[in-house]
Parts: sequence; C-alpha cells; structure tokens
Amino acid sequence: MLSFFKNKSQSSKLGIDISSTSVKLLELSRQGDRYRVEAYGVEPLPPNAVVEKNITDVEGVGVAIARLVNHCKTGVKQAAVAVAGSAVITKTIEMDVALSDDEMENQIRVEADQYIPYPLDEVSIDFEVQGIAEDNPEQVEVLLAACRSENVDLRVDVLEIGGLQAKVVDVEAYAMERTFSLIADQIDGGEDQTVAIVDVGATMTTLSVLHDGKTIYTREQLFGGKQLTEEIQRRYGLSVEEAGLAKKQGGLPDDYESEVLEPFKEAVVQQVTRSLQFFFSSSQYNDVDHIILAGGTASISGLDELVQDKVGTTTSVSNPFVNMSLATRVNAAALSNDAPALMIACGLALRSFD
Repeated sequence: MLSFFKNKSQSSKLGIDISSTSVKLLELSRQGDRYRVEAYGVEPLPPNAVVEKNITDVEGVGVAIARLVNHCKTGVKQAAVAVAGSAVITKTIEMDVALSDDEMENQIRVEADQYIPYPLDEVSIDFEVQGIAEDNPEQVEVLLAACRSENVDLRVDVLEIGGLQAKVVDVEAYAMERTFSLIADQIDGGEDQTVAIVDVGATMTTLSVLHDGKTIYTREQLFGGKQLTEEIQRRYGLSVEEAGLAKKQGGLPDDYESEVLEPFKEAVVQQVTRSLQFFFSSSQYNDVDHIILAGGTASISGLDELVQDKVGTTTSVSNPFVNMSLATRVNAAALSNDAPALMIACGLALRSFD
C-alpha cells in the first residue's frame, strides 16, 4: 500500500515539493525538540513541465531535481513527495477495533471497490486509524486515501531521474497541516481555532481550512503569481525570465506599483474572499479566526495588511522556520524570503521524524 500516512523507517528524508514552475528541496534535522535547516533550494522548471499539478515532462522535472540536489550538496538520497489534494479521494470508514494493521489492510483491499470509483489495479491506497468511533467504542474510524497510481508513479520516476528514492508519497493538504503545527504558536489562539491557509502559487491558489489543527476543507482554484509575471512581460516588453527576476528584485518603471502591482494585489484579495465564500457556503462555518498567506505570492510587501484590511480577519505570512536553527551553508535572508513558498516542502521534510 502507498505510504500517504505511515512511515516505518525513521531515516532522514528530503522534502521535495514539485509545483507548476519550480522544484523546492528542504532537508531538516532535529535535536531534542528543536529543528535545524540543513539544506534548502529552489530550482525553476522548464515551461509547462507541470500543468495544473500534473507532470507532463518527466525528463525535464527529473533533470531539475538532479540539479537541485547537486546545488544543495545534500547527502540524503531518500525523499518524501506529495500529490495534489484534488488527485486524492479520501473517505472515513468504521472498522472493528480488534483488527490488526495487516487485517485492516486485507479487509480494505477486499472492500475498497465500494469506496473508490476507479479499477483497483489503477489506484494506490493507504489508510490511517483516526481513533475510536464516537458512537461505538467497538469500532475505530479509519481514514482511507486513494490516488490513481499514474500520479504516484510519475513522481517516483522524476525522483529516480534526479538520483533520489521515493520513500513517502504524501498529500499536499496533509503536508500543509503538518507544517501548520510549527507555526500555530505564532498566532493568537494557537491550534485551537479555525484557520484558513491560502497558498497562492504560480498558477494555482489552494485554500486549506484547519479546525483544531486538522484539515476540514481544501479547494484549488486557477489563479496565481504567474498572472503578475505575464502582466509585467506584456507592459514592459520583457521575457518570462526577465519579468520573473524583475518581480523579485525590483528595478521596474515608476508606474509599476500603481498600474500593475496594486491591481494584482486587489485580485489576490478577491481570490481570498471568493475562496472563503465557497468554504462558508459548503460548511456550517461563517467565519475563520485567522488567515495565513503562503506560496511565493505571499512575499509581496503589504499583501497581508491589504487582505486583513479588506477581509476583516487577522492575517499573517507563513514562516515555519522562525524557531529553527540554520546550518552555516543556509542563507538566512534567502530562506526567510522563500519561507512562505516552502510550507509543503517543510511538511514533507517533517516525515523524517514520524
């Protein structure tokens, strides 16, 4: 069975986050209850190598991973990688409390076709016991997760080309949830509240809502920082690379802030508002206690204040590394700038310590 949850070997694993425009690598170590960043890096991908979370250029992604591993000078060869939440079917079922893990696995294999709308030879399945069922102490609630094997195999293949071995295939939402446990103490109320994490990537915006530290809702929308890059390209006649660099490093004409950046920030606020409205309309919730901005776009100066002002909910930018120490080869300023985009990579690297 696929290791969405379980991880028998406690060896160091790289967190490898494959997004639509880049691959991110993170290596963590732990002493006592303190984590340390041993290595991290971000490597751009060839155009359209990943489209809407689907890997379309296996060789291109694999070669980028190889470059990244080489650049980060890490000796770790095992990795944790994730599939998008939209590619995974999850279902909570009840099973006899007396069953062992092996017995549960056998029973799930026999009964899985009741829960999964794909042929069983085309899917990878995993499960995790959540605890005793509320209404029946003789049953346990079991979270079942299934994903088309093709999605998993492609990720295993690109890691192999990159010189790594896939030890864990996780789900992005669970990786995000794991990282949230590191940043919960940075916000008033900690884990015991309802928190919206809005991850604005290059092409996709993902809303994850956590209640008491557990994911209760996730939704992806086509919107991202690429729209800002394309507008810079169009307005100032730059190439994709030049526009991407100018977006990060500055040096654009005086009208950039008012004519390009401000309208884009307003568009982000609209996306946040719309995503939350979808959540409220499909749940019993009509409010969240805190908004956390993640993804590369979260680094835009003043975006958190604008969201807080317009939505009326306390908003902060994610940084899971605040309480971590750094290896001497890790550039603190670069890590701080990239921190919001490393939420998933961080959650995957934390699989080393399950």
